[in-house]
Amino acid sequence: MTTEALLVATAVMALVTYLPRVLPLAIFRRKIQNPFLRSFLLYMPYGILAAMIFPAVFFSTNSWISASFGVLISLVLAWFRRGLLTVAIGGTFAVLIAEWILTLI
Repeated sequence: MTTEALLVATAVMALVTYLPRVLPLAIFRRKIQNPFLRSFLLYMPYGILAAMIFPAVFFSTNSWISASFGVLISLVLAWFRRGLLTVAIGGTFAVLIAEWILTLI
């Protein structure tokens, strides 16, 4: 990934995360009472970031097999409510171990 692409991706992710949080404050003067709209505004940044990041995970390693193994371990750790750092490190080590195994085969 080039530096320009990385900077553009970071700027887009920052914008996507920032706008849904700021726009309701700028547009609405009162507290939003609609539970659907409140839930939508709360989860939209996470959904958009996941949609932007998730496909890139499978192309960031030498093999889709090791990437899938890392995603699987990360999902399992997240399912058991581990912290973000634990999930990231667990997925990284899972990819590392899978890459080592695939080079031995």
